[in-house]
Amino acid sequence: MLAYMLLLPSLVFLAAFTIYPIIKVVDWSFYESAMGIKHYVGIKLYERVLHDDVFLKVLRNNLLLAIVTVPVSVLLALYMAIWVNNKLRGTSLIRAAFFYPTLIPMIAIANIWLFIYTPDYGLLDKFLRLLGIDGPNWLGDPSWVLVSMMGMLIWKEAGYFMIFYLAGLQSLPKEVYEAAEIDGVKPLRKFASITFPLIMPTTLFVLVIATTNSFKLVDHIYIMTKGGPNNASNLLLFHIYETAFSFWDMGTASVLTVILLAILLVVSILYYGILDKRIHY
Repeated sequence: MLAYMLLLPSLVFLAAFTIYPIIKVVDWSFYESAMGIKHYVGIKLYERVLHDDVFLKVLRNNLLLAIVTVPVSVLLALYMAIWVNNKLRGTSLIRAAFFYPTLIPMIAIANIWLFIYTPDYGLLDKFLRLLGIDGPNWLGDPSWVLVSMMGMLIWKEAGYFMIFYLAGLQSLPKEVYEAAEIDGVKPLRKFASITFPLIMPTTLFVLVIATTNSFKLVDHIYIMTKGGPNNASNLLLFHIYETAFSFWDMGTASVLTVILLAILLVVSILYYGILDKRIHY
């Protein structure tokens, strides 16, 4: 009884701010609203959304963003964590530099990268010009805008994930590494046979967080591209925001939210269903 009483405050917040909103969104997804009046339409809105070219393009953009940024940012975070985990001179400064992008407000990050991507005058174009290369219109060209958003996201996320990996590396038993050194195990073999298997719980957690974050971009898109040009950088959560608060179509926005929740739920189940079997806690 005491355990349930201690859990009660958390359960109340979970019910009020997670479970109830999800139930309400699912309920709204079956209603079409006009002039403040709701009309029950069943699965009509789902059919409309699933056949909408804009939604299909937005979904493709978001899936492509996740497929590229999640593994790259996770591998980069692991590399950085292994690097700063060594006892080298200036390690504290390097750790702070890697983690610093996480501390910057999202709006500030968007403005920083707007300056970096500015045609002709931006830092990236000036650097490329030193190599004799003319950079494209990074945020104005449909072929490059999503790639540009990927670069910004990887820069922002890698330092954040590095902290989790660094904590995981520092908790690993030193006796195992001492035994490996006595046996003459080479560094690459040591990583593949000892380090990576032991930090798989951390990797699973980071993968879930990274995938979730790849579907949560709103602030950066609003400041940098507004989803353009021609929806080339539009992502699912920003599309939901526009549908709900620019077009005031709460029914369609609720359908899009249900689809987003379903995608994240399926991804989490796949991660825990497949990877959890290969993890030794």
